[in-house]
Amino acid sequence: MANFHPTFCTIIPPHVLDKVATSDDPDLAPMARRTLETDAKQRTRRDLNIRIGVPDEVAAIRGAGATEHPNRTIHDCENNTRLPGDKVRGEGEDPGQDATVNRVYAGLGATFELLLSSYGRSSLDGEGLPLVASVHYGRNYTNAFWNGQQMVFGDGDGEIFVDFSNSVDVIAHELAHGLTQYTANLTYFGQPGALNESVSDVIGSLVKQYVLGQTAEQADWLLGAEILGPRVNGVALRSLKAPGTAYDDEILGKDPQPATMDKYVRTGRDNGGVHINSGIPNHAFYLLATELGGKSWERAGQIWYDTLTSGELYEDASFRDFAGLTLRKAEERYGDGTELQALQKAWQTVKVPTG
Repeated sequence: MANFHPTFCTIIPPHVLDKVATSDDPDLAPMARRTLETDAKQRTRRDLNIRIGVPDEVAAIRGAGATEHPNRTIHDCENNTRLPGDKVRGEGEDPGQDATVNRVYAGLGATFELLLSSYGRSSLDGEGLPLVASVHYGRNYTNAFWNGQQMVFGDGDGEIFVDFSNSVDVIAHELAHGLTQYTANLTYFGQPGALNESVSDVIGSLVKQYVLGQTAEQADWLLGAEILGPRVNGVALRSLKAPGTAYDDEILGKDPQPATMDKYVRTGRDNGGVHINSGIPNHAFYLLATELGGKSWERAGQIWYDTLTSGELYEDASFRDFAGLTLRKAEERYGDGTELQALQKAWQTVKVPTG
């Protein structure tokens, strides 16, 4: 990892909020504009932090050493935007009355447990990194994000999006941006940015399946199904099984994710379409996991984890680079068998070259 550059990563893509912000709805449009403004301020703060040296400070909060137990701290922003807010629950403390706090605490724990039990990794950095989260961020803030140091969750507006802690896969998705930050550190633009988002979608889906005890066949492969509000015509924020079908809504528009390279979207928005084109590697993972069957976090997840943490994945890796490396890692671990054949088939289906 050449340069440590923490990234501001949100679960709701800016193109979705842009659509709401320009709608004629007098209640929803101002809410979306406030969220976009808040996100812009956070992004600017992140950029300033990088220039003045905060990456060294972030590096300094790495875990003190590998541990088999998480170190979680949850803060309450009480609907303002000052981070981290007041501490409301620490590691080992009993649940309180705030369901949002309890869900986030459990989601952080589930992600830690999956990484440790399946891949032998102690937290995001492999060295027991403390997991910090803030809830009730802003007023009607319709997003959740990883800012390079911690998780932050909004309560939603109650109409388009509801409490972002409702979906354990959203919690795990944002934490997984930290995992990528401490490993491959993929640049958050274009294809490497889409891979960054895809890795988070995959980890989010794996944690959800792990918590529910589901096999690949039993899983719905939807991300953020529980955060859509009552006014949305859709089933989730994204679908790994069928990219482009998660929602088709008058306010949000239609899910723009492609499933194959021949539908790749070239755009300057959304950091070069990072939340859009992530549908392609997402679908490749779904095809691999369902072809192999059983628990997705085992063989399929192991290949993705090996690729991400190999030290061979460049920060500016393309889909082709990533796909080729997954094949090498699959062969190293499993040989020239079912896993490698299923993986070759998956990348061929989404039309990503591997050579």
